[in-house]
Amino acid sequence: MAGTSAVIFVPDDTPKTGYARPLMLSRIMGSPLLSWLVSSLVARGVGRFFLVCHSRFAAESRACFPAGVELTCASSEDATDLLHVFLSTAEDDDPEVVVVTGPAVFVSSALAAQSDVIPAPSCVYHVACGALMDALDEKFSFLDFLRQRGKAFTDRDGVYSVRAGEELAAWQPVLNLQHLHELVRGGVEIWDYQNCYVDPTVRIGPGSVLMPGTILRGGTTVGRDCVLGPNTLLENVTMGDGCTVNASQLYDAQVGSGVNIGPFAYVRPSSVIGDNVKLGDFVEIKNARIGDGTKVPHLTYVGDSDVGRNVNFGCGTVTVNYDRVKKYRTTIEDNAFVGCNTNLIAPVTVGRGAYTAAGSTITDNVPPQALAVARTRQTNKRDWALKHKVKK
Repeated sequence: MAGTSAVIFVPDDTPKTGYARPLMLSRIMGSPLLSWLVSSLVARGVGRFFLVCHSRFAAESRACFPAGVELTCASSEDATDLLHVFLSTAEDDDPEVVVVTGPAVFVSSALAAQSDVIPAPSCVYHVACGALMDALDEKFSFLDFLRQRGKAFTDRDGVYSVRAGEELAAWQPVLNLQHLHELVRGGVEIWDYQNCYVDPTVRIGPGSVLMPGTILRGGTTVGRDCVLGPNTLLENVTMGDGCTVNASQLYDAQVGSGVNIGPFAYVRPSSVIGDNVKLGDFVEIKNARIGDGTKVPHLTYVGDSDVGRNVNFGCGTVTVNYDRVKKYRTTIEDNAFVGCNTNLIAPVTVGRGAYTAAGSTITDNVPPQALAVARTRQTNKRDWALKHKVKK
């Protein structure tokens, strides 16, 4: 595809379709059609975008563009002047500009044959940058100019216009499969192409493995040599190299390298997980920072907490962070050991290298290197069972 600049119009067709948002912003596997379109253009070398859309949809439209590309956004009223500036700042070796006037997808001919969609007149053109700049100086019809001076991309070029919402369902498996093929060419191993779903905005490092039931969404970035799945969901997660996530869900979180998560773990938003951390089965992390080398093996809730390095959590630990009025933070310093079934009543601090005895409810700060025991002494009632024996 010629050129490194693109002009994209998001027409407000909601009065005609009756949808809440333009067809261009209708979702395929949770991502707007515009995201798939922009991803295809970026893959073809486009790095500068001029977006024209109604102000009601500007924020949602901007979110479809990845970080690192140049984006100018305009309404239809001020588009002409801003577009002139945009074109005038193009590189000298950028003689043509791609113009997209409506919903479209880029699909290889081989994969497009798997759908039942009949090709429609193209809404994607490329035109000479200079000719478009000259036309902007006078009153003109943009569509007439494109038809007369531009070259339309057709299905022979792998471009297909989308005319109605029902066509999105036909393109969904094709677009997903095409994206998975691109990941494989980048060194990703995928076990089941029919049971793995990856947004076009997701980036995955070579050597990583996607097992069946893996769903990767939003601005997720996965490093090298990770194993995700089976049955794993990541949304807006940044993950380092060499991680394993098994049958777990992570949202809006940062994960270091060498982390082992799951099965059945739940990492909630605003959590930061350090390197070489273990989060085991039925562990929930919420708005917490977990230091390098810390182990949270199973059946534990860590919320609103700052946890240091090489901390060990016993089974059944709970940070009690909410009193129905306000949420409080728990601090656990490096090398601490939290015994099984410990309740940490925030705000509270467990000092460096300190221990809490199993079954304790900790309400006061624990000094460094101390052992905190917060439970009553055991009392044995002799012959109690004989007196309460079930009669036959």
